[in-house]
Amino acid sequence: MFTSTGSSGLYKAPLSKSLLLVPSALSLLLALLLPHCQKLFVYDLHAVKNDFQIWRLICGRIICLDLKDTFCSSLLIYNFRIFERRYGSRKFASFLLGSWVLSALFDFLLIEAMQYFFGITAASNLPSGFLAPVFALFVPFYCSIPRVQVAQILGPLSITNKTLIYILGLQLFTSGSYIWIVAISGLMSGLCYDSKMFQVLQVLCIPSWMAKFFSWTLEPIFSSSEPTSEARIGMGATLDIQRQQRMELLDRQLMFSQFAQGRRQRQQQGGMINWNRLFPPLRQRQNVNYQGGRQSEPAAPPLEVSEEQVARLMEMGFSRGDALEALRASNNDLNVATNFLLQH
Repeated sequence: MFTSTGSSGLYKAPLSKSLLLVPSALSLLLALLLPHCQKLFVYDLHAVKNDFQIWRLICGRIICLDLKDTFCSSLLIYNFRIFERRYGSRKFASFLLGSWVLSALFDFLLIEAMQYFFGITAASNLPSGFLAPVFALFVPFYCSIPRVQVAQILGPLSITNKTLIYILGLQLFTSGSYIWIVAISGLMSGLCYDSKMFQVLQVLCIPSWMAKFFSWTLEPIFSSSEPTSEARIGMGATLDIQRQQRMELLDRQLMFSQFAQGRRQRQQQGGMINWNRLFPPLRQRQNVNYQGGRQSEPAAPPLEVSEEQVARLMEMGFSRGDALEALRASNNDLNVATNFLLQH
């Protein structure tokens, strides 16, 4: 379910791992052992406004008091770990910080607008937890992750590699009466940060000294080892299907190893990869061999790469050269090319 946009595990995602473990553990602790302390983590905007309890903007927006929200948000954070691998931990943390701060402002504005224009007084307590940045991450998820069709049902309707993530987000969106306020605030803050409005990138960012400090202190604690490649065999698969899946996995691993070796050679030489060195059979077919007095057939032309797929990979932040190489090596399979570029 959650391997369509990157490799499994939390490799190269220490911040995502910490967001999974620490808030979830505190939510379970408050729900099971310390229920009398939950009042300290209530997200009460009326108390912030009328009683100047500013501390509730921090405590009320970190830990989920509803275990259903904890579960859904944890699954989404696990899926969105792909952005930490792509941007780096510092930029990913800056995005979360910016959306977390902006969403608090939008919460106030939405509640005041509801009361001023429609005369609707929202509940004093909004859903608690680290929810707004999770909704904000749907903005880069929608804009930068390519949509790859997995199956087609009921004619025009199709299931893609992003469908289940949207369903999980909808489940979180409908988990409470006023969580839609937090969701809209998160989406608005994600749009502001992603579109670089109001110079949010320059104002709400993690300083380099702070990033280095946490890299030295906390990253060794939450770092994860690189996942081992294992064949994912479906339940009930026949022996022939299992053999075929293992062969496909071995072919893919061989292709990835050749591709990684070629990229290292290109970085050392400063030029494009010589694909004839990556694939010796192609090089051999290009040689002119005179056997039996006849010239061998000319080599097959290079694989044509879809410019649309190249553009989609470049929109994700990869260079044109890497996009062309990944698509050629994966036989124009956009999903395979995306997964490999994100893992390396």
